[in-house]
Amino acid sequence: MNPSILRTCLLGSLAFLIGTTAIAQTPAWPSKPVKFVNSFPAGGPSDILARAVGDALQKKFAQPFVVENKAGAAGNVGADAVAKSAPDGHTLLWGIDTTHTINPHIYKAMPFKDADLKPLVVISSSGLLLGVHPGTGMKSVKDFMLAARDHSLNFSSGGNGSPGHLWVNMANIAAATRLVHVPYRGNSPAVMAVVAGEVNGGTLATPGMLPQVKGGKITALAVTSSKRSRLAPDVPTVAEAGFKDLESEVLYVVMAPGNTPEPLMQTMAKAITDAMALPEQQARLNTLDMAYEGLTGSAAASRLKKLSDHYGHIVRATGMKVD
Repeated sequence: MNPSILRTCLLGSLAFLIGTTAIAQTPAWPSKPVKFVNSFPAGGPSDILARAVGDALQKKFAQPFVVENKAGAAGNVGADAVAKSAPDGHTLLWGIDTTHTINPHIYKAMPFKDADLKPLVVISSSGLLLGVHPGTGMKSVKDFMLAARDHSLNFSSGGNGSPGHLWVNMANIAAATRLVHVPYRGNSPAVMAVVAGEVNGGTLATPGMLPQVKGGKITALAVTSSKRSRLAPDVPTVAEAGFKDLESEVLYVVMAPGNTPEPLMQTMAKAITDAMALPEQQARLNTLDMAYEGLTGSAAASRLKKLSDHYGHIVRATGMKVD
């Protein structure tokens, strides 16, 4: 046989053997119940998404998909639990980008390394809503800026290291405001702090703010996303109000233990993105004021890295830290 032909045949056979070996080494997924660890309190956007997608996957694979809430330390508690779990695809993290984009910059010590978790899917993005107590008399972002530059204003967030906490620091550095951060244990109590007048305002998840806005208990000034909210189309963006540097979005992500095999990562990513493509899931994103992203693999990792670099600059400039 011609040597070049023989070499081609041998290379083809080797490639086939490597491919079939890789397939053989990739276990069927799921082979037992799958646990979605939500790193924030029950009832929040990531919890709602995890349960909805879990229901869709359970119907498809006939295996239980259960959600376990492990809140604490701005998502670090839940993330650490997943980072230390078996890399077999049966324990996944559902949360927001902050465990990889903010926390490493503000905590003196992290319980896990960045490489201990890797992004499976960046599902969606969402802005925040800048709202104030009606008693402040503010009706616009211009009113807010005049007041916030003249004297200190107390602003609530869902906790240290939360997107609202970061936004307070963004405003102080980019717009010379004098906002004082007041952390609460979750988005809901932070919203109610604005309603009660415990704080002057807050920059918080839009779905939690809107019922109070519609009830006249919070005045909506702007959204931090690049586009107007589907749920509040009459509320301008911060860019439209003249403050593009105050744009900020939250990414909702699914992560797996860092040493999860790549073929298994691809299998799970496809299952989740297929579930998210269902009309009922897209409709749910609209009700949560989220824009679908569907980023996987290197695209997901690149998006988080870019955000981490941006937030790192803000943290260094403001000295933002959590003990």
